[in-house]
Amino acid sequence: MKEFLIKRILQMIPVLLGLSILIFALSRVMPGDSIRLKLGPEATIEQIEAMEESMGLNDPIYVQYFNYIKGVFKGDMGISLQSDRNVAVDIFETFPATFELMIIAMLIAIVVGVPLGVISAVKKDKWQDHFTRIISLSGVALPKFWIAIMLQIVFAYWFSLLPVVGRGNIVPENITGMRLFDSILTLNFPAFIDSLKHIILPSIALSIATTAQIMRLTRSNMLEQLKKDYILASTSYGLPKVMIVYKYMLKNAFASTLTIIGLSFGALLGNAFLVEAVFGWPGMAQYGVQGVIYKDYNAIVGVTLVIGAVFAITNLIVDILYGLIDPRIKYNA
Repeated sequence: MKEFLIKRILQMIPVLLGLSILIFALSRVMPGDSIRLKLGPEATIEQIEAMEESMGLNDPIYVQYFNYIKGVFKGDMGISLQSDRNVAVDIFETFPATFELMIIAMLIAIVVGVPLGVISAVKKDKWQDHFTRIISLSGVALPKFWIAIMLQIVFAYWFSLLPVVGRGNIVPENITGMRLFDSILTLNFPAFIDSLKHIILPSIALSIATTAQIMRLTRSNMLEQLKKDYILASTSYGLPKVMIVYKYMLKNAFASTLTIIGLSFGALLGNAFLVEAVFGWPGMAQYGVQGVIYKDYNAIVGVTLVIGAVFAITNLIVDILYGLIDPRIKYNA
């Protein structure tokens, strides 16, 4: 296992390096003049040239990239044109909000998707199966921004049950930056309720597609397990159906589902761009959206590198869990 972990960690380095080269080059060829956008239409040529010189934009692109990577290893991701602060500081402050949203969305996807996938497989070709399949197809096909807007209209405008934008008005003591967890750690229950009300709608909107994917894959894997000989043997022994389904079948079927869960967790960070924009969620994804609008080179590269790192770390964790769930994978490795 130690050799496997070292090998996988070393494999992450060229992936992140290649991603940094690609996004750095793309950010430099994006249309628009970010310096003039920052300084305003009345900026003089001298002011623009001075700012370009201070940001190193006059250097060859390979020199700019080398200086940027050198700064990243020192914790310096460059100055954001939006906030005039270090991008690393901005990401450090905004990432907890997005990460909290991702965790709640993934919990919803697992708690809803796995049981519905099991029910759909056990009740194959019955009304329960047809109902869950319609839900899963709708979840994959419907645009996330449309789902987010519909949730706002129904739960906020029609019934006035939940707030529309923001993270809440009661701010707990900042420990992790994730308000739900900070509220629990500090036993601030009013802040917990307030934060929970604000996170319900965006987390549901973010979880819809992932729930549908988990549901469909769980159903497919469970149907495959139903054909195995050990199911027939367990049934002939008179074991309860609930035990067969949830103790044996689900465990063997969950290994493949774990792949989707791992990959989807990384994808949630990319999907959060639309959801955070609709709900005004002050997270890293919204910070990245503003970076694209303002052509903020450093912010775009910094946010993309964080997304790539989350994908790589998530895949590493999934590979480790594979060995724990299915020992055959570890032995083969």
